[in-house]
Amino acid sequence: MRRLQQKEDERAKRRRQEGPRPRRRERTPFRQFIREVRQELKKVAWPTHQETTTFTVVVMIVTVAVTGITFGLDFGFKRAILGVLDSL
Repeated sequence: MRRLQQKEDERAKRRRQEGPRPRRRERTPFRQFIREVRQELKKVAWPTHQETTTFTVVVMIVTVAVTGITFGLDFGFKRAILGVLDSL
């Protein structure tokens, strides 16, 4: 274990002495980037109008339900805590 720790310490010391490594990456030209984005977007399986409508309705219903549950719990806990504090 000590030898392993010594090796780790030596590596860390060497890395600190060398300093950070410069990482230069070639930038992709803008036109090539746009061309590649278009190619990738053609591969996407886009949802149909019917699926989008269904997903939107489901999200709205779930949002209303979670909001209602949160409101109900908040209202109930508030009444319970105020009831306990008023009785003291």
